[in-house]
Amino acid sequence: MKKGYKKLLIFEFIIIFLLLLSSFVSSILSEYLKILFLIIVLILFKLLFGFEKDRHRYTKTICIDLIIYLLIYFLVYYLSGIFFTFVKTPNYLNYDGLIKVIIPIILTLIIKEVLRYMILKKSEGSKLLIIMTCLLFICFDLVGTYSYDVLSSPYSIFTYIAVSVLPTISENIFCSYVSYKSGYKPAIMYLLIKKIYIIFVPFVPNPNEYLHSVIELIIPMIYLYLIYKFYKKEKDEQIVQENNKKRMINLIIPSLIVVFLVYITSGYFHYHAIVIASGSMTPNIQKGDVVIIEKVDNKKTIKEGQVLAYKYGNIIIVHRIVKKVQIDQDVYYYTKGDANNDVDNYKIEESQVIGVVNVKIPYIGYPTIWIKEL
Repeated sequence: MKKGYKKLLIFEFIIIFLLLLSSFVSSILSEYLKILFLIIVLILFKLLFGFEKDRHRYTKTICIDLIIYLLIYFLVYYLSGIFFTFVKTPNYLNYDGLIKVIIPIILTLIIKEVLRYMILKKSEGSKLLIIMTCLLFICFDLVGTYSYDVLSSPYSIFTYIAVSVLPTISENIFCSYVSYKSGYKPAIMYLLIKKIYIIFVPFVPNPNEYLHSVIELIIPMIYLYLIYKFYKKEKDEQIVQENNKKRMINLIIPSLIVVFLVYITSGYFHYHAIVIASGSMTPNIQKGDVVIIEKVDNKKTIKEGQVLAYKYGNIIIVHRIVKKVQIDQDVYYYTKGDANNDVDNYKIEESQVIGVVNVKIPYIGYPTIWIKEL
């Protein structure tokens, strides 16, 4: 092994040791201490090894491809929200959110990916050093996620590995490959979009944590394979430039579709789409149909006979209004499923009403129903 390789290997061992030590001592590295830690490591790396310029032939192409892949992911992800319902996101668009969440995420990602790239460039293709680099950043990402409760039972160990460790490994393998082949810019762009998009949308899909961890595990591996296939083919510069123009055009359609899906599925705007999970409204609305709920500002205009969508506990129910009662200034609704024999044994207040259903899309919710019933 070259002398420079040994020096770099020792450097990585020391950093990994410090990260592992911090994992066992409560909260040594807070968010801003993590940033300071990364800056110190980056400065030490420059003093010991120097920096490499980020010059790669296909950086722009990979950036465009990753944006397209992420748009397709968001398209499918938000479409799944029709089936898995949505959850409201925290409001980070304020001073506290900026200081405590947005700035730490952005600074951490940028410094981390620059450091990753510099280490990988100095590894010069050494498999051992590439693996060690990937392991280093896996350890960094897992700092703060570990606690002694993780070892309390086999179930908690399994949960921690499934929800935290495996997705982190997958993401770091992908980022290490992209950084090594294309520089730090595509990796930074990918992680920034993936990590901070949630700040700018009011609602996100709500799959259970295991399904979410499976998504987080598989998606980076799919992207890695696609980029690997790109580099495996022989490249003609003129063809790549022409394809880049096509890629830019291809960004428009998925972008518009994603914006529309966020609009229609989030429930934050005038229209809201959900999948029907029961047969209580057959034959007019079947199990597996997707219905479009139109919000009603003046709920007193809702009439008997209309199909009402309302919250009952933690679920959304779609039933037909069979009776409307006004007591003083308050209006109450009584509903019944078209396939049910009896009226629902509760009244619905105006505060529970989401809106009325006028449009349905048959059958497209079946995949979700199937997944939920597994």
